[in-house]
Amino acid sequence: MAIPVRRLNHAGLYVSDLDRAVTCCRSLVGFEIAAREGPMAFLRAKGSDNHHDLGLLGLGRGARPAPSGSIGLYHLAWEVGHIQELAAAREELRAAGAYTGESDHGATKSVYGADPDGNEFEIMVLLPKKDWGEYEHAALVEPLDWAKELSRPE
Repeated sequence: MAIPVRRLNHAGLYVSDLDRAVTCCRSLVGFEIAAREGPMAFLRAKGSDNHHDLGLLGLGRGARPAPSGSIGLYHLAWEVGHIQELAAAREELRAAGAYTGESDHGATKSVYGADPDGNEFEIMVLLPKKDWGEYEHAALVEPLDWAKELSRPE
Protein backbone atom coordinates (compact mmCIF):
# COMPACT_ATOMS: atom_id res chain seq x y z
CA MET A 1 0.00 0.00 0.00
CA ALA A 2 1.30 3.46 -0.89
CA ILE A 3 1.83 6.06 1.83
CA PRO A 4 -1.18 8.47 1.70
CA VAL A 5 0.78 11.74 1.33
CA ARG A 6 -1.45 14.83 1.04
CA ARG A 7 1.06 17.54 0.02
CA LEU A 8 4.56 18.80 0.61
CA ASN A 9 4.61 20.53 4.00
CA HIS A 10 8.11 22.02 3.97
CA ALA A 11 11.54 21.72 2.40
CA GLY A 12 14.89 21.70 4.15
CA LEU A 13 18.09 23.10 2.65
CA TYR A 14 21.72 23.22 3.64
CA VAL A 15 23.14 26.73 3.25
CA SER A 16 26.61 28.10 3.79
CA ASP A 17 25.73 31.32 5.64
CA LEU A 18 22.52 31.06 7.66
CA ASP A 19 22.13 34.81 8.25
CA ARG A 20 22.65 35.58 4.55
CA ALA A 21 20.13 32.90 3.52
CA VAL A 22 17.53 34.13 6.03
CA THR A 23 17.98 37.72 4.84
CA CYS A 24 17.52 36.60 1.21
CA CYS A 25 14.36 34.63 2.01
CA ARG A 26 12.89 37.45 4.06
CA SER A 27 13.70 40.32 1.70
CA LEU A 28 13.14 38.62 -1.64
CA VAL A 29 10.29 36.19 -0.98
CA GLY A 30 8.76 37.68 2.17
CA PHE A 31 9.22 34.71 4.48
CA GLU A 32 8.82 35.27 8.22
CA ILE A 33 10.98 33.59 10.84
CA ALA A 34 8.90 30.96 12.66
CA ALA A 35 11.77 29.76 14.86
CA ARG A 36 15.53 29.82 15.08
CA GLU A 37 17.56 27.22 16.96
CA GLY A 38 21.36 27.05 16.82
CA PRO A 39 22.47 26.66 13.21
CA MET A 40 18.89 26.30 11.97
CA ALA A 41 16.14 28.69 10.93
CA PHE A 42 12.55 27.79 10.15
CA LEU A 43 10.72 30.16 7.81
CA ARG A 44 7.03 30.55 7.01
CA ALA A 45 5.44 32.09 3.93
CA LYS A 46 2.95 34.86 4.68
CA GLY A 47 -0.52 33.36 4.97
CA SER A 48 0.78 29.80 5.28
CA ASP A 49 -0.94 27.31 7.57
CA ASN A 50 2.34 25.41 8.07
CA HIS A 51 4.53 25.84 11.13
CA HIS A 52 7.30 26.42 8.59
CA ASP A 53 7.60 26.08 4.83
CA LEU A 54 11.40 26.13 4.67
CA GLY A 55 14.02 24.90 7.07
CA LEU A 56 17.59 26.14 6.66
CA LEU A 57 20.65 24.50 8.21
CA GLY A 58 23.77 26.66 8.12
CA LEU A 59 26.95 24.68 7.49
CA GLY A 60 29.33 27.65 7.63
CA ARG A 61 30.99 29.83 5.00
CA GLY A 62 33.56 27.13 4.22
CA ALA A 63 30.88 24.70 2.97
CA ARG A 64 31.13 24.02 -0.74
CA PRO A 65 28.10 23.58 -3.01
CA ALA A 66 27.53 20.33 -4.86
CA PRO A 67 29.05 20.43 -8.34
CA SER A 68 26.71 21.51 -11.11
CA GLY A 69 24.95 18.51 -12.61
CA SER A 70 25.29 16.37 -9.47
CA ILE A 71 22.46 14.35 -7.98
CA GLY A 72 20.25 16.27 -5.56
CA LEU A 73 17.58 18.91 -5.37
CA TYR A 74 16.79 20.64 -8.67
CA HIS A 75 14.58 23.45 -7.34
CA LEU A 76 11.74 24.44 -5.04
CA ALA A 77 8.56 26.03 -6.40
CA TRP A 78 6.69 28.76 -4.51
CA GLU A 79 3.17 29.61 -5.70
CA VAL A 80 1.75 33.12 -6.02
CA GLY A 81 -1.92 33.98 -6.54
CA HIS A 82 -2.03 35.59 -9.97
CA ILE A 83 0.00 36.51 -13.04
CA GLN A 84 0.45 40.13 -11.94
CA GLU A 85 2.24 38.88 -8.82
CA LEU A 86 4.41 36.68 -11.03
CA ALA A 87 5.34 39.68 -13.20
CA ALA A 88 6.23 41.64 -10.06
CA ALA A 89 8.30 38.69 -8.82
CA ARG A 90 10.26 38.70 -12.07
CA GLU A 91 11.17 42.35 -11.53
CA GLU A 92 12.13 41.73 -7.88
CA LEU A 93 14.39 38.85 -8.93
CA ARG A 94 15.99 40.97 -11.64
CA ALA A 95 16.58 43.87 -9.24
CA ALA A 96 18.21 41.50 -6.74
CA GLY A 97 20.43 39.89 -9.40
CA ALA A 98 18.76 36.55 -8.66
CA TYR A 99 16.72 36.06 -11.88
CA THR A 100 17.68 32.94 -13.89
CA GLY A 101 14.82 32.48 -16.38
CA GLU A 102 11.13 31.96 -17.08
CA SER A 103 8.87 29.38 -18.73
CA ASP A 104 5.33 28.56 -19.72
CA HIS A 105 4.52 25.02 -18.55
CA GLY A 106 0.91 25.01 -19.76
CA ALA A 107 -0.96 24.69 -16.47
CA THR A 108 1.67 26.82 -14.72
CA LYS A 109 3.61 29.96 -15.58
CA SER A 110 6.99 30.36 -13.92
CA VAL A 111 9.99 32.58 -13.27
CA TYR A 112 13.19 31.21 -11.77
CA GLY A 113 15.83 32.55 -9.42
CA ALA A 114 18.75 31.40 -7.33
CA ASP A 115 19.68 32.11 -3.72
CA PRO A 116 23.19 33.21 -2.67
CA ASP A 117 24.31 29.54 -2.49
CA GLY A 118 23.03 28.85 -6.00
CA ASN A 119 19.94 26.88 -4.90
CA GLU A 120 17.44 27.38 -7.69
CA PHE A 121 13.82 28.21 -6.92
CA GLU A 122 10.70 28.77 -8.97
CA ILE A 123 7.98 31.34 -8.41
CA MET A 124 4.88 30.12 -10.21
CA VAL A 125 1.22 30.74 -10.77
CA LEU A 126 -1.14 27.79 -11.20
CA LEU A 127 -3.99 28.31 -13.64
CA PRO A 128 -7.47 27.22 -12.48
CA LYS A 129 -7.91 23.50 -13.22
CA LYS A 130 -10.72 24.31 -15.67
CA ASP A 131 -8.10 26.09 -17.84
CA TRP A 132 -5.55 23.26 -17.93
CA GLY A 133 -7.13 21.62 -20.99
CA GLU A 134 -4.54 19.57 -22.91
CA TYR A 135 -1.93 20.42 -20.26
CA GLU A 136 -3.57 18.38 -17.50
CA HIS A 137 -1.29 15.48 -18.44
CA ALA A 138 1.56 17.39 -20.07
CA ALA A 139 4.31 19.71 -18.91
CA LEU A 140 5.68 21.69 -21.80
CA VAL A 141 8.56 24.13 -21.54
CA GLU A 142 7.88 27.11 -23.78
CA PRO A 143 8.74 30.81 -23.69
CA LEU A 144 6.39 32.78 -21.46
CA ASP A 145 4.13 35.11 -23.47
CA TRP A 146 3.70 37.95 -20.98
CA ALA A 147 1.27 39.95 -23.16
CA LYS A 148 -1.06 36.94 -23.45
CA GLU A 149 -0.80 35.97 -19.79
CA LEU A 150 -1.25 39.49 -18.43
CA SER A 151 -4.41 39.89 -20.54
CA ARG A 152 -6.07 36.92 -18.77
CA PRO A 153 -8.82 37.88 -16.33
CA GLU A 154 -7.77 37.42 -12.67
